[in-house]
Amino acid sequence: MKLVRYGKAGTELPGLIDAEGRLRDLSGHVGDIAGSVLLPDGLAKLAAIDPAGLPPVDGPVRLGPCVGGVGKFLCIGLNYSDHAAETGATVPPEPILFTKATSAIIGPDDDVEIPRGSTRTDWEVELGIVIGAVAKYVDEADAEAHIAGYCLINDVSEREFQLERHGTWDKGKGCDTFGPIGPWLVTRDEIADPADLAMWLDVNGHRYQDGSTATMVYKPAFLVSYLSQFMSLQPGDVISTGTPPGVGMGQKPPVYLKDGDVMELGIAGLGNQRQRVVAYRG
Repeated sequence: MKLVRYGKAGTELPGLIDAEGRLRDLSGHVGDIAGSVLLPDGLAKLAAIDPAGLPPVDGPVRLGPCVGGVGKFLCIGLNYSDHAAETGATVPPEPILFTKATSAIIGPDDDVEIPRGSTRTDWEVELGIVIGAVAKYVDEADAEAHIAGYCLINDVSEREFQLERHGTWDKGKGCDTFGPIGPWLVTRDEIADPADLAMWLDVNGHRYQDGSTATMVYKPAFLVSYLSQFMSLQPGDVISTGTPPGVGMGQKPPVYLKDGDVMELGIAGLGNQRQRVVAYRG
């Protein structure tokens, strides 16, 4: 299934994309794509619904983040061997963990805001994992059963805040609008191998990132197991798993986002995003 949330920000309704690519309303069956709906039993109930019997949603409509009520937005750094090489870093012996504030979450096509004082706002196309069942001290062999599905994420980053303002990376990762998620949550059964998906990102029509999840060092099942050793993972938690090479910081000379730029990105089977970049004017 491809599950979505649509409508005005903060009041999104649940929906799904049918086999013909048409948006159908799910609000007669569930209140949101969130929480217990993402448990295995909840997803099984949705899968049993005939999409043809759901009301179609016509006309242009805003898609919101594909998951509602996200409790934790966890991210993995330097998880692609080729991206680590472009930054001059080595792949760490254990995953690097940082968090994005849940207030950073926006829809897949919403505007991305350059923060006040920023000169190094950057892009990162990433595979997102959506947790579907509570995971605590889970073995890697059992970890996939705790995944509801996958989604596309743009891990927008402010490099000066992240790397030069001391302390954790979180300062440059959790700014408002720095977490576009969606367009849809694709359930686990539809993705044959999450570690073999083409991924790309353009800025103003120029292809900067053109990679694959195949160069991911720590794979989704391992990451779920690993993180569950430190904290319980709850239904609706999101894990952003790292980015391939081609980020702005890695260009020679570096290239960063500016007011008016347009980012377009996608992952095979997980849809596309498009964001206009706007300067903070508050």
